[in-house]
Amino acid sequence: MDGLADPMKPSVFGLPFWLVGAVLIVALFGAFQVYYWVGRRLGEKLYESRVGVRLGRERIAKIERVVEKWGALAVYGCFWVPMLRHTLPWVAGALRVSYPWYVVASALGCLTWAPIWWFGAAALVWGWLELAARSPVTAGVVAVLAVAAIAWLVVRRRRKRRAAASEALVS
Repeated sequence: MDGLADPMKPSVFGLPFWLVGAVLIVALFGAFQVYYWVGRRLGEKLYESRVGVRLGRERIAKIERVVEKWGALAVYGCFWVPMLRHTLPWVAGALRVSYPWYVVASALGCLTWAPIWWFGAAALVWGWLELAARSPVTAGVVAVLAVAAIAWLVVRRRRKRRAAASEALVS
């Protein structure tokens, strides 16, 4: 068991690996509760808020339709969709989704999504560090390729948005 991490040994901030993961789950759950209550407090003002203006009325309307159709189940599902993860809880609050169901759905989402992300990210980081220890050049190439892939995806996404926006102006 030489290559396996011991979950009881100190890792980040001198805390056991499992405890750091548990703290992150609780923090994510807390953030989702804040999102809900801010959205509930804002209500219709969500459209005019800085976040609402940045998201755009059409995008918020799409999210509203998802929430209206699926309710609290949409809250659980939003953990698995990157853009929805941080926008849907605000809308759920503004639409006044049943809070007890929201709590259940967000708790289940935190308990299932966060450990996968936490352990997956940790595996990527430790795997890259091990690669760097064995072959710094290969680790450097992998890092450059990863950054290039992310940059390519961001540029591609922005171009698609601009094309869709200019197409909408023409129509």
